[in-house]
Amino acid sequence: MGSVSNETISRLTADVLVIGGGPAGAWAAWSAAKQGAKVVVADKGYLGSSGATAPGGTNLLYLPPDPKLREEAVQQRYRESAYLAEPEWIRRVLDQVYDNLQLVEAWGYPFRRDEAGTPLRDHLQGPEYMRIMRRAVHKAGVKILDQSPALELLADEHGVGGARGVNRLDGSEWEVRANAVVIATGGCAFLSKGLGCNVLTGEGLLMASELGAELSGMEFTRQYAPSAAFGTVTRGRLLNWATYSNQDGNELPAAAARAGDFLPLMLSKGPVYAVLNKADTEEKRGILRRSHAIFFLPYDRAGIDPFTQRFPLTLRYEGTVRGTGGIRLIGDDCSTSVAGLYAAGDAATRERVTGAKSGGGAFNASWAICSGTWSGQAAAKYALSAGVKAGTRQLRAAGRSGLEARAEASALMNPNELVASVQKEVFPLDINYFRKEATLTASLNRLDRLWPSVYDRVPESIQGRVRAREAAAMLATARWMYTAALSRRETRGLHALAEYPDMDPQQQYRLIVSGIDRIRVAPEAKRAVETAKEVTGR
Repeated sequence: MGSVSNETISRLTADVLVIGGGPAGAWAAWSAAKQGAKVVVADKGYLGSSGATAPGGTNLLYLPPDPKLREEAVQQRYRESAYLAEPEWIRRVLDQVYDNLQLVEAWGYPFRRDEAGTPLRDHLQGPEYMRIMRRAVHKAGVKILDQSPALELLADEHGVGGARGVNRLDGSEWEVRANAVVIATGGCAFLSKGLGCNVLTGEGLLMASELGAELSGMEFTRQYAPSAAFGTVTRGRLLNWATYSNQDGNELPAAAARAGDFLPLMLSKGPVYAVLNKADTEEKRGILRRSHAIFFLPYDRAGIDPFTQRFPLTLRYEGTVRGTGGIRLIGDDCSTSVAGLYAAGDAATRERVTGAKSGGGAFNASWAICSGTWSGQAAAKYALSAGVKAGTRQLRAAGRSGLEARAEASALMNPNELVASVQKEVFPLDINYFRKEATLTASLNRLDRLWPSVYDRVPESIQGRVRAREAAAMLATARWMYTAALSRRETRGLHALAEYPDMDPQQQYRLIVSGIDRIRVAPEAKRAVETAKEVTGR
């Protein structure tokens, strides 16, 4: 780790630093401020418009406080989680999201109402929701650093102590010293061109890991979403109204279209087209357009009427965004194994509420609200009880890969080439969706051979530095994913291995992944050193 000595850096001091400005980050910042903490939030984009939620809409896990109804929902989700979720955490989410959505309405969100006038708080339109959240965060006294990606954490022997980053707009560098940090940077979608995912490249996972934080659920990342081949919107629900056909116009069986592997299987054989002709009246089409306006934007721009004209489909990889894996949480307050470091939203593992199943949609949106609230409250309490001021600590910068060249490095890193090389390993369906041991092992070996390049000399421009860190984070995330996948020799939830098609009751545990240059994997229930399985490069 390098020492923090650059006197040209813009320096700030706070109690809590929140890294990331999506829903989880916004709730963490607001919650910490309401505890009386001085809070700074640094967002890679603009808090209110960046991330996967802001440009679209999302359903919510919102149920009235009916004990029977809620317990049925809890038990259903526990079964769907392949028994890796924890019912008590699901109950906590139901309770917390119910309270927070009342706040959102009080702040001005216009929820729909039923005939009796009861608000229907089961859906949020992203643009309006995040506009309200930015206003609430600002009103709470939080200092917002927009267009300010964090590049590395600061730490000392007591734990995390802040972060350093850059400002995209003016090229300056910033440093925030804080006794508690919340990582709310979202998941990693590997720049797959999904709407709102351009900022979700995994740096939060890398930064936390550089301080020794563990990851969990990284094998549950076999998640793709349908999109028009010429668009970025990955809202697949409207495809329930579609008829599918192949390149020759031959209709594909409707029964097969409802199977989970339908599109991956069909796309592996050739182009697949869809037309929303099951919405066969103007009334139905009008309802769909009004309720899912953003879905239709790419079609309108392309001059295609999706109700009457076929359009080509593709699958965009969503990685840990709609997968499950992320930073491991060791406490009910979303604390990690690093003192003062907390994680929220898609940056954190969602296994405790979703298990092995994707949390995409209602669960992830609700988790962002709740984990943001819990982590912000806990971070504030931790920081305010600290016996030392953050500004007086002897902190060192923890970042290495994609930031700090090795002494013998002579080559200049090409971040875009590195990103493309990682994408070649994680995008193809025949590697990452139809997983086989031999295929994953070969891919992981290629990724391992790429790893030394993250210690080459980094481009000097702001854009080059940010992309270099993104490239390193994506490469690290891919290696963690495949290492975990090869260690779970069964099929469970989002994870599947062709050689092990069944769920194994003896593997009803979470896999803990740690390390960067050398990756280690161990079952959560067997944390003793002698039972750990050490994996060098795989």
